[in-house]
Amino acid sequence: MRVEWELVGMELRQVRYFVAVAEELHFGRAAERLHIVQPTVSQQIRRLERELSLDLFDRTTRQVTLTPAGAAFLPHARAVLAAHHAALDAMADLRADEESVLRIGTSVGLGAHLERVLAALAEQAPGVTVELVSSPAAARLKAVRDGELDAAFVRGRAHGPGLGLGLDLVPVWRDPLVVALPAAHPLAALPEVPLAELAGMPLRLVPREANPHLVDLLVGACADAGFEPVQGPEFTTDQDTLAAIATGEPSWTVFYAAHTHYLPSGRAVFRPFAPPVPSAETFLAVHPATPARRLAPLLGACRNEAACDR
Repeated sequence: MRVEWELVGMELRQVRYFVAVAEELHFGRAAERLHIVQPTVSQQIRRLERELSLDLFDRTTRQVTLTPAGAAFLPHARAVLAAHHAALDAMADLRADEESVLRIGTSVGLGAHLERVLAALAEQAPGVTVELVSSPAAARLKAVRDGELDAAFVRGRAHGPGLGLGLDLVPVWRDPLVVALPAAHPLAALPEVPLAELAGMPLRLVPREANPHLVDLLVGACADAGFEPVQGPEFTTDQDTLAAIATGEPSWTVFYAAHTHYLPSGRAVFRPFAPPVPSAETFLAVHPATPARRLAPLLGACRNEAACDR
């Protein structure tokens, strides 16, 4: 005969007490095991039996045995307790993830994007402590692959053989380039600067090995505009390069738009390019083996930023 148990009103502690008595077949030993007094065990078992409208134990002065109903109920009671423990374990794991340290690889130039992502992450997962680690792209990707970083921001597809091997690259946003040029230059008076108009002016750019994605992006855009850039003095630091552009012979360089909010301007100014605007896609590099729930708040913050960016 199939018995359907009515669980409404049943308390978890009653189930736990029942399993203890069923396994000990002795109310006193069950009470000791549960670290409570025997009358409490007896009382709760009686309440459970009334709830089920069935006797679960045969009690005599000499022994306690399970009734057929009690024997039938026992595996279900154990399953309830197992499910309860599994749920607690799952919540403990989730709590540990939410209260853990999230190590994220970054690079120069993420600017306002990174600030907004971190603000959204702090709101979605206030228990997470974020550590930012800045390093070259190849080092960031290796650190993610080796488990030293949980994720890393990288611009463009990984350059070089095998750099992105074994990692997922999740697109998060696109970042346009802007031109930095002397404020006194006639092109600075334009609301948008056509890239081709910069053909005769020296370009201050880092060596390709220092930032292959940026160099390839800009040189390719110049080629599409019909010219090869004139190589000027090398780009050194943000501050020194902007100072040189502001005070020396006319020259130009580029920055990611999100980065310019944190850079000084005065006699060197930033202007957007006229279409087509060269822009870089930024990815979040993650290891496929990283638990999804660990990265969920970060990915959610990145999706919010991508939506704002559109």
